[in-house]
Amino acid sequence: MAAAEGAQTPDTLKSRRRLTLAACCGVHGLQDGLSASLYVLLPIFAQAFGLTYAQIGIIRAANNAAMALFEIPSGILSERVGERLLLAFGLLSAGAGFLLIPAAGGFLGLGICLFVVGMGAAFQHALSSSVISQSYPESGRRSALGIYNSSGDAGKLALTALCSFAIGVGASWQGVVYGYGAAAAVLAVVLYYAMYGARVGGPPPVRPTQSAAGKSRSGWGIRDRQGFTVLAVIVSLVSLVQGTFLTFVAFIMIEKQVTPGLASIAVVLTLTGGMLGKIACGYLAERFGVIRSLVLVEVLAAIGIIAVLTAPTLLSFCLLPLLGVVLQGSSSITYATVGDLVHNGKQSRGFALIYSVSSAAAIVGPISFGVIGDQLGLSSAMTLMAIIVLLPIPLCPLLRRALTKSGC
Repeated sequence: MAAAEGAQTPDTLKSRRRLTLAACCGVHGLQDGLSASLYVLLPIFAQAFGLTYAQIGIIRAANNAAMALFEIPSGILSERVGERLLLAFGLLSAGAGFLLIPAAGGFLGLGICLFVVGMGAAFQHALSSSVISQSYPESGRRSALGIYNSSGDAGKLALTALCSFAIGVGASWQGVVYGYGAAAAVLAVVLYYAMYGARVGGPPPVRPTQSAAGKSRSGWGIRDRQGFTVLAVIVSLVSLVQGTFLTFVAFIMIEKQVTPGLASIAVVLTLTGGMLGKIACGYLAERFGVIRSLVLVEVLAAIGIIAVLTAPTLLSFCLLPLLGVVLQGSSSITYATVGDLVHNGKQSRGFALIYSVSSAAAIVGPISFGVIGDQLGLSSAMTLMAIIVLLPIPLCPLLRRALTKSGC
């Protein structure tokens, strides 16, 4: 890819990069919007099917389990068939999962439907991140990935807000779910042809034979195994809190005597901050460095969680966008670091590994904190989240060492 880019004029290269980024952002916004809409629907599912906190955590974990299972296969498969086809397939699968939800019938059926939605979502994060990372191999990578990450939150915000509004004005949740599923199927076809026109994510060219110099890049292409492991642990800790907080934030507001319809706005407010945070944190890392930026946002996230938990209801709503900035924005710092620790030819695999770790953490989080919420109350669960979000800080010196060895 780099060789091809080198033969292009600066204007052409800039245009191709913008088209690539726009296409990936479109897929990301749609997929993340579909997944985030589930946060709004979970309290409705709980009422409709009589689910406990633990069961809510389990069906949400089923969604994340599918992402964890299929992230790595999607990255490996993309090396053979290209990202474009897999990105469209993922969106079609997510739409199919939504179309099946009204016929779920109960706890088990919902778990299966959310598993299908999660499988579709697995075919986008690693693939799009790889395409963008290779399109911006030098300066601008973190900013580009920050824009990409924020596009996911823009989709989350748009679709969760639409879902909340539609249900608030009296639309049936079944109608909303059918509409989202049908829209995903149609837009999958549209985006496939849009990416085809932009020549984004097509099948890779015939691979050259491996030279002796390339042997070190075989396998997963990880430059520093210890550093990559540390990054994976940090991502898992951050993702555990991010996904779990969004799963239960509406329930926290319900415990503050807010109606379920109004409580769903808490998700929208958190995602609004997250959309802005992912752009801001990408630029923050570019300007002040990965380690200092990461420490800052994790400390602010811990403070924000406790503040939302203990503040009066109105103030809690006002604090949620600020919490979303630092809680969700840290992804732009951590995920962009994959490109620093993995060789260019293996970017899809590197991102697939990290996103699999993230999804695995998101499996553990909702189930564990759902059980804690049932047994000890959501206040105890939230306090524990605030402690866990600080755990990446002691690992930062190890990550700094790895980035220094990689010349970053």
